[in-house]
Amino acid sequence: MTTARLSYELEERLDTAARAKHMTKSAMVQEALAQYLAHDETEKSSYDLGLPYFGKYGSGEGDLSVTYKNRIREKIGAKYHSR
Repeated sequence: MTTARLSYELEERLDTAARAKHMTKSAMVQEALAQYLAHDETEKSSYDLGLPYFGKYGSGEGDLSVTYKNRIREKIGAKYHSR
């Protein structure tokens, strides 16, 4: 058994919906929770969503993580020397 505290407004909405569907409030909560959990389990993580794209588009330059500081220095230097 589980107990949940609901706001007055949510309690009223649940009561109204349960009466309209000829269901008990417990049955309404169980159905809603089952749907929520089923949806939550099927949601993919950010990693899973990006997996088809990882490594698909590359610069062709395999040393970017090693030479990034030099590249930044060159760009900053070129900016100030062009004035």
